[in-house]
Amino acid sequence: MSSRDEILRRVRDALGGDRGTAPPVPRGYARRLTAAEAATRADVLALFTERVAENRATVRHVAADEVGTAVAAALWGREAKQIVVPADLPFGWLAELEGVRALADPPVLDAETLAASDAVVTGCAAAVALTGTVVLDGGRAQGRRALTLVPDYHLCVVHADQIAGTVPEVVARLDPARPLTWISGPSATRDVESVRAPGPHGPRHLEILVVED
Repeated sequence: MSSRDEILRRVRDALGGDRGTAPPVPRGYARRLTAAEAATRADVLALFTERVAENRATVRHVAADEVGTAVAAALWGREAKQIVVPADLPFGWLAELEGVRALADPPVLDAETLAASDAVVTGCAAAVALTGTVVLDGGRAQGRRALTLVPDYHLCVVHADQIAGTVPEVVARLDPARPLTWISGPSATRDVESVRAPGPHGPRHLEILVVED
């Protein structure tokens, strides 16, 4: 018997007869918000707004027929000249926008074009109220991951029914096989003393429009 065989034998003996059996995964964590955290649907939306602000992002609530006006106002406020958007972004979101060049992807925009753009406008797949997080999965109105990592300003449209209370609730809505990006505020990092500071990767400015359908 070689040394390798001896080592493997000892490993098998140590594992015993139950080797290969998946251990149970503890599921005792909270799956939903408590009544104290959010008793009503309005409380869930209010909690999301509060946590987004704590993450140093900007959040505004708009009606469904105000999305185009709100998007235009946000981009004009930042004096954007060129933006990038997923090719399947709803037309109405940019219907009021004038004086700003909007480039659709695909066809795939190169890194130089993304870096030269002032902003990106997307939707999202879901959002978490408890953490103030938006989740992208590359689906409708979201585009590929590079779109939301290179431009300095990300304007994200979130419909109220996309907001769930907790991370487990949102995970249950998502397809784990898709490329998931979880965004909790602008790009940030923490130093050795856990002091939050602007991060070197991703947009430094995040603004969220909550659409109350």
